[in-house]
Amino acid sequence: MATVELRFSAQPEHVRTARLVAAAVARRAGVDEAVLDEVRLAVGEACSRAVGLHRSHGITAPVSVVLIEEEKSFSIEVGDEVPGPGAEPEPGGSAGAPATRDATPGVGLDGPDADADGEDEMGLAVISGLVDDVEVRSGANGGVIRMSWPKTPVTVLP
Repeated sequence: MATVELRFSAQPEHVRTARLVAAAVARRAGVDEAVLDEVRLAVGEACSRAVGLHRSHGITAPVSVVLIEEEKSFSIEVGDEVPGPGAEPEPGGSAGAPATRDATPGVGLDGPDADADGEDEMGLAVISGLVDDVEVRSGANGGVIRMSWPKTPVTVLP
């Protein structure tokens, strides 16, 4: 299982780089060419969402993107460090004003940045529309969006 890890400061201008890296690694991993646009768009949405969460909560930690090549699938995990619902930020952590969020699409922020709720919800809806296999998790150390695509089987000619 090959893994590529990318970490970038929560700046919107870095999202494009993450999209390009994800598409290049997906292509090399054997994801069908017809799906690469979906990979780019989904990674762009997930990274933009993570950047927005970091910026709205005053978190200076980088956004993480982990690209995982498995035997039959290719997965991407985009992580943020915004504590999930009911979670208290760790003492000395990089979180700003306390706010919580639910990882379920349709439920967003209920803290001081509730205006971002609609944008967060829209990003999750777009990702769910682009990716058949998507999982959203949230905990005390932040959230992760895991997206997976099947790899194109390699045909061996006789």
